[in-house]
Amino acid sequence: MNYECLICQVKALQKRMDKYEIAEEKRNGIVSKMIKEIAEINLDNSYSPEITRNILKKLEAESAITDPYANEKAASNRALLHRYPEFKSRIENSDDKFDTALRYAIAGNIIDFGPTHHFDVDETIERVFQTPFAIDDSAALKAEVAKAKSVLYLGDNCGEIVMDKLFLETLNHPNVTFVVRDQPVLNDATLKEAREIGLHTVATLISNGDDTPSTVLHRVSKNFLEHYHSADLIISKGMGNFEGLMDESDPRLFYLLMIKCPVIGQKVGAEKGDFVVKRSKN
Repeated sequence: MNYECLICQVKALQKRMDKYEIAEEKRNGIVSKMIKEIAEINLDNSYSPEITRNILKKLEAESAITDPYANEKAASNRALLHRYPEFKSRIENSDDKFDTALRYAIAGNIIDFGPTHHFDVDETIERVFQTPFAIDDSAALKAEVAKAKSVLYLGDNCGEIVMDKLFLETLNHPNVTFVVRDQPVLNDATLKEAREIGLHTVATLISNGDDTPSTVLHRVSKNFLEHYHSADLIISKGMGNFEGLMDESDPRLFYLLMIKCPVIGQKVGAEKGDFVVKRSKN
């Protein structure tokens, strides 16, 4: 993890306290304690999403709110489902259905309520169709989908999962397992939201057994690990999942994401705003 991630965590504290409606009289003490804890983090042995999870759990303990992004999650899913026929038609009428559906799936990654992120879905969709992938392992991904007996798809945010559903419908693979978070965290999808948008009609749904906004292998459930280790192909959506898995050397693993911060861009080998289809290497 980079020192800039710690700075970002500190900057996010006020917004996160607002979301949990932390009483004003508690805030000085909470911020003072958390900054001290953040300052003592070992950067070489830490995952930024895990730190986010720990901070959010401490805020939740001071609040009656357990799902502060519930409204945003519901609104994102509704908005994207409303446009589902439009997106589906564009895929069906395209010359390369795989590429079109893949671009929609990556464009969906823009839907993020992180501390410093602002997004425009329409602008991102138009840009993803006009811009080459900064890293493009999409041909390898298509080939691996065709020969894989089992696909594990690591989901990310609400709204975005509507685009994932479109992509999976296009793949039409008979054995896909779609993974969500075990409990609400930020605007990440859980089983509840995945079922609400009908993802269970195109994939088997499981949770990863954890409430970190990522896939951190030392935290996930035994059931998830069994799926992870047995899958022929693993598709990882979004920056959060990338942060948890970026040190894995596994050619089964493909990252689909939009770069939202320069630190992750440096890790990936791309710039902020770039669209990426990247295969993990041995």
